[in-house]
Amino acid sequence: MHFKKDFVFGTATSSYQIEGAHNEGGRTPSIWDMFCDIDGRVFEKHNGDVACDHYHRYEEDIKHIKKLGVDTYRFSIAWPRIFPAKGEYNPEGMAFYKNLALCLREEGIKPAVTIYHWDLPMWAHEEGGWVNRESVDWFLDYAKVCFEELDDIVDSWITHNEPWCAGFLGYHVGVHAPGHRDMNEAVRAVHHILLSHGKAVELLKREMTSTTPIGITLNLSPMYAKTDSANDRLAMNNADGYSNRWFLDPVFKGEYPVDMMNLFSKYVHNFDFIQPGDMETISTACDFFGINFYSRGIVEFNAANDFLKADAYSDYEKTGMGWDIAPNEFKDLIRRLRAEYTDLPIYITENGAAFDDVLENGEVHDDNRIDYVRQHLEAVSDLNDEGMNIQGYYLWSLMDNFEWSFGYEKRFGILYIDFETQERIWKDSAKWYAGVIADHKAKHADSVEA
Repeated sequence: MHFKKDFVFGTATSSYQIEGAHNEGGRTPSIWDMFCDIDGRVFEKHNGDVACDHYHRYEEDIKHIKKLGVDTYRFSIAWPRIFPAKGEYNPEGMAFYKNLALCLREEGIKPAVTIYHWDLPMWAHEEGGWVNRESVDWFLDYAKVCFEELDDIVDSWITHNEPWCAGFLGYHVGVHAPGHRDMNEAVRAVHHILLSHGKAVELLKREMTSTTPIGITLNLSPMYAKTDSANDRLAMNNADGYSNRWFLDPVFKGEYPVDMMNLFSKYVHNFDFIQPGDMETISTACDFFGINFYSRGIVEFNAANDFLKADAYSDYEKTGMGWDIAPNEFKDLIRRLRAEYTDLPIYITENGAAFDDVLENGEVHDDNRIDYVRQHLEAVSDLNDEGMNIQGYYLWSLMDNFEWSFGYEKRFGILYIDFETQERIWKDSAKWYAGVIADHKAKHADSVEA
């Protein structure tokens, strides 16, 4: 595999998953603090109270990031640190992120900042959360202070991470905070999340006339039919609409897919929450497009399901999450995005895998993770040979952390975390990834390639 000189290698985390310090520095609870307290929602009732204690150990963590040799580090800001109460700005919370970004810059690492990675403040949830259209204004107040305080030291902005998870897993399926199971709520929540994205882009670009690149990150899974039957192809269409098109179409085409509006209408009897001008705002031009890719989906027809689909059996090799390892389907996805949706520069803002890592004599031999990342980096390299313009890759994740409803049971990190001692231990994958980056830099050290 080979990459142009200006291709960026990175790694990524998110606030609730690593920071801890849940009641320090003025932070108030988020919906995830609440969700973790509900019996049966999170593995063994784990929570992010301490997590990787990154809030206190960020300087140590930056040393690991520096040693990896990455160009950029993607992290997210905890909204309840910045606005612990409605309308109440907390400079102490912002100071943490300012110090983090400045320390990264001093080490030559570009900070890529996600404004929202799912930790909605409880005060916002108590007023209806994302289902309440006022959430768009709350988010804008929050984004504005982030821009004002950090824009000059941040290398790129991502408005939202994976609206599908925040909207559908949080409000429809109920396996993410706030744990609701209401399709009507979910569709409204997604609309307000996407609307807040568009308004934040407008704020940064038009009102603040910033030149810092800004985009959104969607998690996308290409969908396949188990057979070529009419039934299974219908299931595939609906699965694709639910997972992919409901987000891609508004962001890039300024419209929701009508077939999915019809399907959702069993629960959403009125689409009047889509107000005049909303779709134009949601499709405001961005500077890049972030994609989180982990796996593909394969489905078959199921008349008992409202959307006529069910997951089908797959004989693919799987990660520790039970997800298909599918680098070729990743290529299909990128080609489709280029053909149907956008020519914006693409960044793979997350890609990685959980496996059942074992610490033996101070080492973790995770060859399966190395294989996974290698296959996907090779796919990126191949896609760029086709002119697909993928400009960077962020490996998820820098370290083992709180894996949402799976708690600390699932490990995605390239650094092993001993959650008892908070020791950071380099897995073989971290050493391998550092080697890939070092080879890339050495190859281009004397190069003048664009």
